[in-house]
Amino acid sequence: MLVKLEQLAKQAGAAILRVYGKPALSVTQKLDDSPVTEADIASHNVIIQGLEQHFAQYPILSEESAKISWQQRRQWQTYWLIDPLDGTKEFIKRNGEFTVNIALIHQGKPVVGVVFAPVLNKCYSGIVGQGAWLSQVTDIGEKRTALSLKHRQINAQPIVVGSRSHMSPDVANYVASIGEHSMQSVGSSLKFCMVAEGLADVYPRLGPTSEWDTGAAQAVLESAGGQVLIYPQLEPLIYNQQDSVLNPYFIAASPAWFQHTDTAINH
Repeated sequence: MLVKLEQLAKQAGAAILRVYGKPALSVTQKLDDSPVTEADIASHNVIIQGLEQHFAQYPILSEESAKISWQQRRQWQTYWLIDPLDGTKEFIKRNGEFTVNIALIHQGKPVVGVVFAPVLNKCYSGIVGQGAWLSQVTDIGEKRTALSLKHRQINAQPIVVGSRSHMSPDVANYVASIGEHSMQSVGSSLKFCMVAEGLADVYPRLGPTSEWDTGAAQAVLESAGGQVLIYPQLEPLIYNQQDSVLNPYFIAASPAWFQHTDTAINH
């Protein structure tokens, strides 16, 4: 399954890059005022076609799908959750920090995830309980690396990763409470992936996200041994529990982070 999903994400990424290479981008605003481009739709169509061809037993919820009622979704035990182009603002800015996201959700939990960054040519994937991997094309071929946070330790200056496009006051307060740290900014679901790769210790998201923004990357991070916990309750982030697809605030981090500090959590 994972190989097929990686191939599908890369095909969707190729569709995005065909639009990305055009001199002018056509951008429209959705009803929620978020931007959408022809690349979002092209990627969506590739993924939907591929999932229906190879994994038709599961229903699909995509950011670019027609709205599916809660009455229908609440019956789903297992389903695909996709964001065909996460980081549309990054896509429009042409900074390369956007991703294709495909997740399999089972009983409210992300269990399989693929996150592909087409410009960076990095593909993160994971199956919870089996492992997580990073595949990257280099000059000498494709390199595949296992990702594990099992032995990750927090140093004196932890690395915090945050959004390039959104920095809420709550995040600013959380970060300030940590004490000495270094801050990195990156777009889209790549923030989760930086934690999974060991390039950052914690990603505090104390602002709005939707379930399709997080499902695939949460699966990757948790497959690598990380955790995604609702803030401030510190309970697992789960899916398809209500009509709204908006997530609560959450902290994504290595287990060592939660052991290392209760900063801003119990205060």
